[in-house]
Amino acid sequence: MLYPILALIGWTFVMWVWMYATRLPAMQKHKIDPQAAVIPGSLDVLPQKVRQIAHNYNHLHEQPTLFYALALVAHVGMWADGVSIWLAWGYVGLRVLHSLVQATVNLVVMRFAVFALASLVLMTLFVKTILEALGS
Repeated sequence: MLYPILALIGWTFVMWVWMYATRLPAMQKHKIDPQAAVIPGSLDVLPQKVRQIAHNYNHLHEQPTLFYALALVAHVGMWADGVSIWLAWGYVGLRVLHSLVQATVNLVVMRFAVFALASLVLMTLFVKTILEALGS
């Protein structure tokens, strides 16, 4: 279970680099003083392509926190078997796909479908972990 956790953490750092690699040049182009970012909405003038990458970076700090906690609980409790590990990798893969969709084409229906599927995978991992914990 630790490898999928590390992979998603690594992906979050990839998105961090992508965010600043696009945001900083856009801020320079639009002559935005970095201190202005403390004012809500001050970065709304940046192109949508730049903002959607930042939005995705923020999304990687929302639901995935449940994944990290659940995967660690399953690992520490020794309730993770091969199916659990496949579910964890499936969740990570779907979150990477979600990032790529949001950061590129940003089709909301596609993004939602990937998010919903990832959520179902995470819920399945949760139920499986609970059942393993209750059975031990």
